[in-house]
Amino acid sequence: MGWAWGPFSESPQARSAPSRSGRVGPPRWLSPLSSNAARPPPWPSEAPLSAASLPCAKPWGLLIPGQDRANSRALIPIACNFMSHEKCLKHVRTPCASVAPSLVHVPVAHCFGPRGLYKRKFCGVCRKGLEAPGLRCEVCELHVHLDCVPFACSDCRQCHRDGYRDHDLHLHHWREGNLPSGARCEVCRKTCGSSDVLAGLRCEWCGVQAHSVCSTALAPECTFGRLRTMVLPPACVRLLSRNFSKMHCFRISESATPEPGEGEDSVDASAPAGPGRELVVPESSKQTLKIFDGNDSVLRNHSRAITVPRQARNQEVLEAALRAYYITEDPQHFQLQALPQPAQAGDLGALGRFWSGGTVEEEGSRGPGARDGAEAWIIRARPRTQEVLKIYPAWLKVGVAYVSIRVTPQSTARTVVQEVLPLLGCQDEGPESFQLVEALMGSRQVQRTVLAAEEPLLDRLHDIRQTSLRQMGQTRFYVAENRAVAPRVSLFVGGLPPGLSLQEYSSLLDEAVASKAGLVSVSHVYSTQGAVVLDVACFAEAERLYMLVRDTSVHGRLLTALVLPDVLHTKLPPDCRPLLVFVNPKSGGLKGRDLLCSFRKLLNPHQVFELTNGGPLPGFHVFSQVPCFRVLVCGGDGTVGWVLAALEEMRHRLACPEPAVAILPLGTGNDLGRVLRWGAGYSGEDPFSVLVSVDEADAVLMDRWTILLDAHETGSGEDGVADAEPPKVVQMSNYCGIGIDAELSLDFHQAREEEPGKFTSRFHNKGVYVRVGLQKISHSRSLHREIRLQVERREVELPSIEGLIFINIPSWGSGADLWGSDSDSRFEKPRMDDGLLEVVGVTGVMHMGQVQGGLRSGIRIAQGAYFRVTLLKATPVQVDGEPWVQAPGHMIISAAGPKVHMLRKAKQKPKKSGTPKDVRAEGTPAPEGDSK
Repeated sequence: MGWAWGPFSESPQARSAPSRSGRVGPPRWLSPLSSNAARPPPWPSEAPLSAASLPCAKPWGLLIPGQDRANSRALIPIACNFMSHEKCLKHVRTPCASVAPSLVHVPVAHCFGPRGLYKRKFCGVCRKGLEAPGLRCEVCELHVHLDCVPFACSDCRQCHRDGYRDHDLHLHHWREGNLPSGARCEVCRKTCGSSDVLAGLRCEWCGVQAHSVCSTALAPECTFGRLRTMVLPPACVRLLSRNFSKMHCFRISESATPEPGEGEDSVDASAPAGPGRELVVPESSKQTLKIFDGNDSVLRNHSRAITVPRQARNQEVLEAALRAYYITEDPQHFQLQALPQPAQAGDLGALGRFWSGGTVEEEGSRGPGARDGAEAWIIRARPRTQEVLKIYPAWLKVGVAYVSIRVTPQSTARTVVQEVLPLLGCQDEGPESFQLVEALMGSRQVQRTVLAAEEPLLDRLHDIRQTSLRQMGQTRFYVAENRAVAPRVSLFVGGLPPGLSLQEYSSLLDEAVASKAGLVSVSHVYSTQGAVVLDVACFAEAERLYMLVRDTSVHGRLLTALVLPDVLHTKLPPDCRPLLVFVNPKSGGLKGRDLLCSFRKLLNPHQVFELTNGGPLPGFHVFSQVPCFRVLVCGGDGTVGWVLAALEEMRHRLACPEPAVAILPLGTGNDLGRVLRWGAGYSGEDPFSVLVSVDEADAVLMDRWTILLDAHETGSGEDGVADAEPPKVVQMSNYCGIGIDAELSLDFHQAREEEPGKFTSRFHNKGVYVRVGLQKISHSRSLHREIRLQVERREVELPSIEGLIFINIPSWGSGADLWGSDSDSRFEKPRMDDGLLEVVGVTGVMHMGQVQGGLRSGIRIAQGAYFRVTLLKATPVQVDGEPWVQAPGHMIISAAGPKVHMLRKAKQKPKKSGTPKDVRAEGTPAPEGDSK
């Protein structure tokens, strides 16, 4: 399997993974590799079995037995921390970290977020626990130490078509270990996870979990499990992202994460494998050496430290240095060279002389004591007259994973293509129709380079090793069809002045970022939102515009730039109804950020949008051609209103004009979430269960209301023309308050704006509301004397009140029933879809407190579908929790056209006793329960 084994060493994690029976046994398979990963042997079905095609240079004959705690024979690898009993060796399926890149089918870079402390998680590279802060991929379940990032395999989930090795068949994407407690195998139903080591497999699309041995009994094709109708299939998303990182493609905010390799790392040569986490002070009998793996690491000053005995032989030091970089090739192919002090200090002249060979000393010719004066060394590959190279087919429907050929000094990219085509069964094809592509599979970005036809390949391999030995292990060569790919990148640009025409937006962008007319065109204009979508026909120009727009301001407002994918709606399965997810990370404290990461992993990241990065418009644009979809809004009532307003403006552009909207309440009041049974607020429920509830929810109708704010006709005197404002239209879903309740909301809003860091929990927010209310308890402004109310064009006399509230749903002020449940012959029974608003008055803060305590109801004033309110003075107003001070004038409230479809959570059925089944892997979703 490509392991190079060494003697056993005692360590806290020196134990085998639990076997299926629960006893200590063989580690239960997992390649950190995925559907992207080729399965382990049998190799003969994939390529000719030869010494060159084996995944590791170390033959099985070099396995070294050791002793474990139970005094039984054990084997451990010399390149990482995987351990196994000798008797369990035949069950080992996990590839070594040093050969993992060679098993990836489609290399996809990871999206590492900010560093954090992830308890009970294990690094996917060195297999050690993450005791210190580590990194987590925002798209898959890979966890790594900071200094292990450069060695992470580029095996993230493939979430879209990018023109490279695209397949309609979607396979399981397996990830090893870090399973939840109580994880059970889908085949044998026994425990398959472990809290002590990396053990067990999980598909990162459908969530199926299994032992390594049991996984072979599962069908290789992934059906996306329980959420299959909600997931946007990767085969239906296209994004040509050649010049963009995955962070840009998935619209993930980039954090200030330090580059891997910064600082110093320690590798104890006496340890069985893997780099250490911090630089340790060696004993007097040992010394610590800095090791570089090539010119690039010297230039960046990214070294790894090893601790070796002072009397260690040269061969032992070289082997320790190779282990530090997870290199398992024969040490005879390498040598250590002392790095001069000027080069260590970054002297470019010294570096130039060093790279040209002017100051090179071979460590192999020196004695052990000569190392005392040199603290930094660089691993160099010895010159080779020939070597065996793996060539992978790209875009070609062939039956082998790769072919192995011998490269000599006479070999060029053209001759390699000519030699490879017959081996791939394409002997009838002309070599001029193919090209050789070099792919560097970095953990953060996959870079592809088309090699010139006459470029000597052996020299190319030598240059790569001189640059970085680690990169050589992550470099792959493809033979690809020589076809022209028509570049097309969609760039969303927001933050522009609203109300302009297409020509005006084009001229504005030409002036701001100097876009090239022949390569850039405006494909969509969203004038009311001040946004456009650009079609860019050049990858380099798209990258330039993206970086430039994000640093450009127009009329004092910073622009927003997003890379948007294309949804191939004609390829969507008939039963597919993908979920469009909007998350407000500022809501719910830190829960919004966690939900963003969770939904990206459970669904396709292309269907999850962060509202602070461009608002709801980019999401609706991406889904504009999807014939049927649903929406999930994660945020407070204000966030829900924001999304519903954007949906109303986009309705005529959508192929699905009436998508149903579900709510995950993250705000303070969450009144609409309460009415629709989504609860008083999110309290950490499993995000997977939330998605299942959304899938099973019932569609209901809800009225939407338009409020026209016209401040032109104001009162006489000094409040006249000076306070006039242009007419403005706002949308309302829940309620509109005038007077005391809006004043309390305004004071709370101002306090949150001053110190936003303190408003991270609903409990604290409600405490601030109480404090603000107590300060206003004796306040009186006689609101009924400052406003006039007309209902259905009929004047209504107002009682003595301090607040006037128009309610559309039976929940106000965090769940209070302001209208009350008593029957009244004057009014109809309120419903959220009856086309009527209820008008209620409150007499002050004390009255509001009694309503929220369930002791009283509001004062019922009117019920109707058309209202005209005249403000005689500047008065606080709030709509769905968003407050402001409205100048004197008129407020006209009327129905806002079509009703909106909302999703109401289905009533919970009583659970049956017994062990719950992991339903995530089930293939059949619950039946649709929409009712109009």
